[in-house]
Formats: sequence, C-alpha cells, structure tokens
Amino acid sequence: MKGSNQISTTEEKEIAKNLSNLRAGIFLESRAFMRECLATLFDMNPLKIPLRAYPGEIPKIPKEIGNISISHTEDILIVIWHEEKVGIDIERSNRNFNYQSLAKKYFKKNLGTKDFNKLNQNEILNHWSAIEAAIKWEGGKIANDLRQWKYIKNEEKILHEKKQLKLKLSQFEYMGWTISIAMESNIYENHEFIICDKVINLS
Repeated sequence: MKGSNQISTTEEKEIAKNLSNLRAGIFLESRAFMRECLATLFDMNPLKIPLRAYPGEIPKIPKEIGNISISHTEDILIVIWHEEKVGIDIERSNRNFNYQSLAKKYFKKNLGTKDFNKLNQNEILNHWSAIEAAIKWEGGKIANDLRQWKYIKNEEKILHEKKQLKLKLSQFEYMGWTISIAMESNIYENHEFIICDKVINLS
C-alpha cells in the first residue's frame, strides 16, 4: 500500500490534511486500495473511478455501475463489488473476545439458550459476523441495529422482523479469516473471484 498519494484524488488529499497523521494515513491507504480493486475490475484508471468515500461514511459508487461494501479490522481491509446491493464483514477466525458476554448482551433472544457457558466461541463469532454483514447491506449502525437482526444458521438467512427484511448469507473461511456476505436475492458463491489479495497494516 505504499505510494497511496499517487492514486488519491485531489479531494481525498485535501480531506486527509484535516485528519490526524494516523487517520490520514488510514484514509488515503484504504481509499487507494478501493480504487485499485475497482480499477482492476473495470479496467480503468484508478483516479477515474467515481468513488465517494468520505470519513465516517459508507463508501459508494454510482448505482449504474454496481454496489460495493467494505469491512476492516486493525490489520486488513476487504472490498466486495456486485451488481446487486451487498454487505460484507470480515473477522479474524481466532479472534479473542468475551463471546459469552457478547451473546448474552446482544443475541439472547436469537440463540434460544439460558446457559451461555455452553456456547461455542466460533459459533458466536459467525453469528456476529453474519449480522454485521446485514447491517452493512442496509447501511445501518451497529449500536442501533445489532439487536434488530436475527441470524437463522440452518437456513442461511438473516431477518429484520420490524422492517420485514430477509437476506441470504454466504459465510466461509479464507486464510484464517471468517468472511460473511449478505445479499437479498442470491447467495454469493463466487469465492474464487476475489481479485485483490493484499494484507495491509493499518496501525
């Protein structure tokens, strides 16, 4: 991800000037990576990609050329493109977290159990990741929407009962990562079409 300034627009460089050094570096690197991925897909100059990705907002491209979604952790960024609206989440498969407390706080109704000591850490991670992908699909906020979605594992579905939304889920392991993809009408199965495979350090 070196040389990010060379594939950053004038607007992106100006935005970066108003951020801290750390945030400016993350901002330029991540936008450059998105441009690189989309340029590869569309066979275009990265600077010609009509990407709108302001700090704190969901990255967007014009609807006539498709839909994108991104997810990032402290050391990786993943970008997905599709003709249809799509949401993606990526989590480290061996992530260390208090999964019992998380399940009790957010997924108590969904899991159908009162004995949270018997829960499997990987199962809760997959549950969390599935719902995050749904929130990305909707363009919502984790704090507001985490309890509103319900993941039905055996049917590969994610539901939002109040809004009567039903999404299909594709979830798979990739090089030590759990990746969840949420879509409305299709299960995303073209895992081999991941076109950019570059781990970056956002620290």
